[in-house]
Amino acid sequence: MSFLHGPAPWDVRRLPRAEGKNFLVTGGNAGIGYFVAEQLAGTGATVVLACRDTAKAEAARVSIRTRVPGARVRHIRLDLADLSSLKACTDGLALERLDAVVCNAGVLFDDPPRRESGDGNELMFATNHLGHFALISWLAPLLAAAPAGRVVTTGSFTAKSESLDLDDLQSMRGYRPKRTYVRSKLAQMLFGFELDRRLRAAGSTTLSVVTHPGGALDSLTPSRPPVRVRTVGERLRGLPAGLLLQSKEAPPGPPSGPSSTRPYAAASSGGLGCSGSAACPPSNPSEVTWPTPYWRRACGPRPPT
Repeated sequence: MSFLHGPAPWDVRRLPRAEGKNFLVTGGNAGIGYFVAEQLAGTGATVVLACRDTAKAEAARVSIRTRVPGARVRHIRLDLADLSSLKACTDGLALERLDAVVCNAGVLFDDPPRRESGDGNELMFATNHLGHFALISWLAPLLAAAPAGRVVTTGSFTAKSESLDLDDLQSMRGYRPKRTYVRSKLAQMLFGFELDRRLRAAGSTTLSVVTHPGGALDSLTPSRPPVRVRTVGERLRGLPAGLLLQSKEAPPGPPSGPSSTRPYAAASSGGLGCSGSAACPPSNPSEVTWPTPYWRRACGPRPPT
């Protein structure tokens, strides 16, 4: 019976080895992003935490190295809401190739008033979507230099509850923070799907993957001092929710089938690659074939250059 000798079941706690590969995780200093980085570091890969707050990023780096001896992990400053910072971040990576980027960083504001980035974009939309949208352009040469590359987008089930208003992408009318957040996540996911469609149509080996983190709560997530310490009270209050939800550290399933939801599964399994085809963002960001009318509506008269 040959099936007895098939490959072992995929196990997130025994990820495939990835020595020599480079991974970039936006928002890798906290939450799901932190655990993505920690588990990827355990594969032997080089992991770069791209974060706005360098002090928090350093705390995450120290925590990862404590739990993963010899981990190749460092951090670089990245403010997704500041479009001018994206090239500086890319240049500062000092890598010859990038095997995967995990587009995980995001912000959620619970209360008004409406806020804007320095570029004049609504702040959640700028951080959660537009920054990642433009970042992929700047990272294109590094992705193309890898034998395979992958763009991984962390989605949200809340996206099902809204639709995009293409005439009000900046949420100028009837501003509601949670609706704006959901729309920003929906835009980010749609970009991931459309990127994958174009790559497939061009016969590229690149994959653009949109992941679902599931229902993950801080109260169910183990402590990672000094990044975050879970109190006894939090742990006890979170026990009932554990019947249906999970921690930000524990993945719900393998990267195949209906439970393929976690960014570290998407980033670490299978071939990664930007083939350099026409559907891949070209090495010169000014030549990126972004949907220009969309970009004009979203954040101004022209794509980033």
